[in-house]
Amino acid sequence: MRLFLALLALSLLQCRSPKTTAMQLPAFDKQGHRGCRGLMPENTIPAMLRAIDLGVTTLEMDAVITADGEVVLSHEPWMGWEISTSPDGRSFTAQEEKQYNIYRMDYATVKSWDVGLKPHPRFRQQARMAAYKPRLADVIDTVEAYLKKTGKAPVFYNIETKSDPAGDDLFHPRPEPFADMLMDVINRKGIINKVIIQSFDNRTLQVLHRKNPKLRTALLVEGFSKESMEAHLQALGYIPSIYSPEYNLVTPDLVKSCHHKGMKLIPWTVNDRSAMERLKNMGVDGIITDYPNLFQP
Repeated sequence: MRLFLALLALSLLQCRSPKTTAMQLPAFDKQGHRGCRGLMPENTIPAMLRAIDLGVTTLEMDAVITADGEVVLSHEPWMGWEISTSPDGRSFTAQEEKQYNIYRMDYATVKSWDVGLKPHPRFRQQARMAAYKPRLADVIDTVEAYLKKTGKAPVFYNIETKSDPAGDDLFHPRPEPFADMLMDVINRKGIINKVIIQSFDNRTLQVLHRKNPKLRTALLVEGFSKESMEAHLQALGYIPSIYSPEYNLVTPDLVKSCHHKGMKLIPWTVNDRSAMERLKNMGVDGIITDYPNLFQP
C-alpha cells in the first residue's frame, strides 16, 4: 500500500510539473532593439508592447542589478544622461552620470527617475512620455498578459547582461551571482524555453552555459574587433546558439562559417532598410534594429 501511495504521489507531481519544450527560433528573427528605441523610450514596457504590435519575433533588452537585488531593464548600470531626469526634474551631464549608480540604488529609487520625457538627441522620432526603468519580472508579466489578451504569437526574450570585469562589485555583481539573479527571474516566470541570453562579457555566458547547458546564448562582438570568429569562440570556450556581431562585420563567408558550426548569425544594430536587405541576401538569420517598423513592407 505504501508503495502504491508513493507511486501515486509521484504521478500527481509529474502531472503538475509538465516538461517545458523549447520553442524553435523563427526562420528569420526580427528583433526590436531595447524594444524599439527609435520610436519609444528604450527598455521600457511601452517600447516592448509597441515592438510586439510592429510584429517583432524577439524583444531585445538589457539587464542590470539594483542594490536590493532586483533585475531591472537598463542599457547602462547607471542613469544615462541622454534619457534620464532625476525625481526633482534635474538633468545632468555625461561626466556626472556614473555617480547615479543603479547598483547602489534600491528599486524604489530607480523607479522614481524618469527615462521618457527628455527629448532623445539621437532618436528624433522617439515618442516623449513619462516612463521608468521596469523590473524584468514586470516586463515578462505584462508582455505575456498582452500576448494572451491580443491573441498575438509568442515572442522570445533576448536579454543582455550588462557587465565587464572593471565593473565587478562596483556597477554590478560578479558573473556568477549576476547570472543566478537573472536565471531566478527567468525560472520563476517559466520562460526559459523562449529566452536568449547575450553578452559581450564571456564570463557571464560561460557561467550560464556551465549551469544551464541547454540555454540559448548569443556572443556579442564589437564592430572594432579585429579578431576572427574562431578566436572569439576559442576565448568563449564553447559554441553558442548565436553569433551576434556589429552588422558592418558581416560577410557572406562569415555567414557560411557560422552556419557550418551550427550557429545562427544575427547582427546588430541595423537601422537602414537597404542594409537590412543586403544582410538578408547574405543569409543572416535575423536582424536587431531600433526601428522594427522597417521590417514591415
